[in-house]
Amino acid sequence: MEEKNYEAIQQVACTASLYGNPFLYSTAALNILLSVTTSMGNILILVALRKENSLHAPSKLLFRCLATTDLLVGILSQPLFAIQLISIAHQRVSLCFILVSVNEIAGSSLIGVSLFTMTTISVDRLLALLLGLRHRKIVTLKRIRGVVIVCWIISIFICTLRRFWERHYMQISQFVSGMIYSLLVISAISYTTIYLTLRRHQTEMQDQANGEGPPLHIARYKKTVSTALWVQLTLIACYLPYGVVSTLSHPYAPSHNLSVRLTITLLHLNSSLNPVLYCWKIRGVRQAVKDTLRRLCYVVYPAKPAGESSV
Repeated sequence: MEEKNYEAIQQVACTASLYGNPFLYSTAALNILLSVTTSMGNILILVALRKENSLHAPSKLLFRCLATTDLLVGILSQPLFAIQLISIAHQRVSLCFILVSVNEIAGSSLIGVSLFTMTTISVDRLLALLLGLRHRKIVTLKRIRGVVIVCWIISIFICTLRRFWERHYMQISQFVSGMIYSLLVISAISYTTIYLTLRRHQTEMQDQANGEGPPLHIARYKKTVSTALWVQLTLIACYLPYGVVSTLSHPYAPSHNLSVRLTITLLHLNSSLNPVLYCWKIRGVRQAVKDTLRRLCYVVYPAKPAGESSV
């Protein structure tokens, strides 16, 4: 029975929609649109983060890693999912099977890296609060780079193992679910500890500032925590519906294809929302994005020389 689990899921994933081809085409078109906005938005963020100097180098690397995974979602996962839907509409079952298998590894790996990175960011922010000045000596760029590399290796290895070791597909899937819950719990504990610690020392901070508000480094720290928390909550909001649907409807049935495909689209939406959050919460990134867009507009629509009149 276990050997047929993945094949059954693959078969149902390529089943025609009960709502006809218009639903498949419209969902594919939406994912293509999101692919464009995701790719453009995260390219701008990656460019902006190179110019952002207010973030600690390891923290900047973690946000760049997150933006990179979102960019790969835009140029890989979303187009593949759109083509998968179109192949279903055209009854290209063999092509659909291939796309499902590729996205099983690529899409799941990117999700895993995002979750690992968000958890690392939450732990990093907690250590910054608890260690104080020692944080920069302990949490170095070299160590964070090593953590990022390990996150990528673990995610790709587990997702590849789950796909090709079909005999134990369900056991590995259950292990992955447990790991996801563990990462979310670690993040929740980190942010809760940060909140309680800041609240406990709020009076002391205000006294040190002589009633003039918190010190600059504390205010900057709160901004980075706020940014990370917003990104984390947005990720949960976009991922949770898919987790609920895939859990309640397992094993997948054709009648649940509508909810499954819509929640996958919502999951992809998260990668388009993150650049908006970065621009909203990180002032340096927002200004760098504005400058980049201004230069692009100048290239596309160069200013006319003085004295030249338009006809």
